[in-house]
Amino acid sequence: MTTRTYTTANILWIPLLLLSGTTLFVSPTTARAQKQEIVWNDQEKPIVEQLRGLRKLPDDVRGETNRKLALQIRQLPATENKVRLAYSLATRSTEGDFGHDNLQEVTNTLTEALRQLPQPDEKGGPAAPYVELAQLERYEHMQVSLDAPAYKTALAKLATDDQGRQQADFTLTDLQGKTWELKNLRGKVVLVNFWATWCPPCRKEMPDLEALYQRFSGQGLVILAISDEEQGKVAPFIADYKISYPVLLDPGRKVNDLFQVDGLPKSLVYDREGKLVAQSIDMRTRAQFLQMLASAGLQ
Repeated sequence: MTTRTYTTANILWIPLLLLSGTTLFVSPTTARAQKQEIVWNDQEKPIVEQLRGLRKLPDDVRGETNRKLALQIRQLPATENKVRLAYSLATRSTEGDFGHDNLQEVTNTLTEALRQLPQPDEKGGPAAPYVELAQLERYEHMQVSLDAPAYKTALAKLATDDQGRQQADFTLTDLQGKTWELKNLRGKVVLVNFWATWCPPCRKEMPDLEALYQRFSGQGLVILAISDEEQGKVAPFIADYKISYPVLLDPGRKVNDLFQVDGLPKSLVYDREGKLVAQSIDMRTRAQFLQMLASAGLQ
């Protein structure tokens, strides 16, 4: 799927399978009948192909490729396809750490596309590209200059969602039958990781989470990985990956919905007082996880 591997709960933009497996997102207004195919012109097709292959690139190459794609998309005329491509690149560009300046170029391209061609609200809220741009500013600390009501609404919603995540609690059972309650873990540093077996970025970050768990569990780190899948699918997967931190099951997605999780993976870090001090909107590298844990006092 897209870099932000969206769950089925995401109703803002609908994925369409394009060009031999490339998944891009178009608004329900455009794809309401799910019959209409997006037509890419000769200038756009090479960009689509490069987006499809981003995950196959080494990390040290991918950052520069993100930047070059951002500049190519910025040269396109102001059309719906430009917004689609800018949005799709943005969702892919947060799957790890590919360089602050490279991500800023991606952010600038999405900003320009939305400034040139504002998107209508979907389902009573701002369209997904505005939400993505707001997340880039709030969580990735990118600079955004866009004076649009939909963008301001998206920023305000993120702030409200974060307040809800600060207050939220859950009680879930892990694969071994042990019950965990978030609020009962005061005194610990808690990293809550929402994931799924079908999510490539989730799988990529799991070895780093395991390494961090082995390193810091003696200092009070608790990692709680939450999946809404069935135990019969999760348990053998976890065994294959040799994961030792607790893996919790969320049948019916009640906790996912409580924490407003519409994309995977997503991680949140709570300090020893239970304060939400860091969160991610996508896959993190080990170095990025270390920065998040440092916010909670783990060094």
